[in-house]
Amino acid sequence: MKITELDIPGVKLLSPRRFSDDRGWFSESYNQKTLAQFDIHWQFVQDNHSYSKHAGTIRGFHFQAPPHAQDKLVRCVRGSIVDIAVDLRAGSPTYAKWVAAELSAENGEQLFVPVGFAHAFITLQPDTEVLYKVTSFYAPESDGGVRWDDPTIGFPWKLPPGAPHLSAKDAKLPRLQDIETPFR
Repeated sequence: MKITELDIPGVKLLSPRRFSDDRGWFSESYNQKTLAQFDIHWQFVQDNHSYSKHAGTIRGFHFQAPPHAQDKLVRCVRGSIVDIAVDLRAGSPTYAKWVAAELSAENGEQLFVPVGFAHAFITLQPDTEVLYKVTSFYAPESDGGVRWDDPTIGFPWKLPPGAPHLSAKDAKLPRLQDIETPFR
């Protein structure tokens, strides 16, 4: 497995090896022992699976506040997405900055989004499926988020015609300037 630290410390791109032959390929998507060799000791407690019917579906920017804050390990198993992490850690030199990676069923890469970050993705293809592991159980009282088009974050969405496709909840999320970050 290859692990690359992205431009904001803590956010990592994982590239598992694939073993291919005429039948297709095999890949170990998660191995606690292998990650321990890189001094990574995540303890995942829940897996989540999302399906998005349309290209241009945006999910996020979401986070879970302490004491139920979550690290996430995200991968796309059908279709492709641009996966985005935004630093919400108060006092961080990269506060409100983002990093992104294209994850797809084809490339098999995964994005690790640590506690203290908001997370979102946009689907690049119809019928896209995303799986992600988290290190804390979902707690509705800790659920939070920031608008997908927040001007402070300024993510350059590339929207196909008719997009974005948003949930009612995501369409009503506050702007970053209107929340107090729970990450100290």
